[in-house]
Amino acid sequence: MKKIKLSKISTLHYYKLVGRSLLFLAATAVYVYHLLVGQKIDLFGRVEELPWLMAVIWIAYAVEMVLRFFPSGMESMGCQKQFRRNYRTKLAEGEKVRLNSAKTTFMVAASWIGLNGIIGILYFTHVIDEGVLLLISLFYGACDMICILFFCPFQTWMMKNKCCGTCRIYNWDYAMMFTPLVFIPNGYTLSLVALSVLLLVRWELAVWRHPEYFCEASNDSLSCANCSEKLCHHKKQLRRFWKKSGQRFHLAGNQILATAGEVKQKIQQKIEQK
Repeated sequence: MKKIKLSKISTLHYYKLVGRSLLFLAATAVYVYHLLVGQKIDLFGRVEELPWLMAVIWIAYAVEMVLRFFPSGMESMGCQKQFRRNYRTKLAEGEKVRLNSAKTTFMVAASWIGLNGIIGILYFTHVIDEGVLLLISLFYGACDMICILFFCPFQTWMMKNKCCGTCRIYNWDYAMMFTPLVFIPNGYTLSLVALSVLLLVRWELAVWRHPEYFCEASNDSLSCANCSEKLCHHKKQLRRFWKKSGQRFHLAGNQILATAGEVKQKIQQKIEQK
């Protein structure tokens, strides 16, 4: 594969992937340890009883979400396109643009609500507990970075957008991430959920008021020519790799079948000769 120099934004996303993965692994280790020693851990107790891990989790994500409300050169254009300063019009005066994404966004929302509805049922039937809900949220956080850097099922199977820069639901990430915490009525969890919902509402209001900000056909900032992030390069590399691997497996399979056919034919010929 051709090596590509990482952009500043790509590098920051890799740091986020490592950080979120470490948070998930640390929380998993704490949870499993307390299970093994038979001790119930209260991750959502009073402030003076709050374990250091929960404090780190809350601060890390709360700060990230607060910063997302403001324009920043440290964030991807995927979430920054909602701001006026990042709009470079390609429209003629008086021309309007309309987003045709209602069906696909509904598919994403319905699938996510369905998945987390199942998780909620498991919680209320006592199959899983609050600790598992927190671990699921942290797992979602790590997967969010994987979706941006490597493979996104929503992009590939539902939205069909070319990259994260043009993603219609980019700022849904925190609301999706903290969906499992809705089932835990606690100040720490509900504050994270509230911040994520505020981000989501602001995003949807921007889509409603300024659809031209979110479409490559109307916003030149979203074109490949003006992209300096190159977040999609790793996804393209992976697609090429899997395509080549698939072709190799296909050729190898055909060769095996051809060889098997030749062997079978020779065996039949020997049987007939006898």
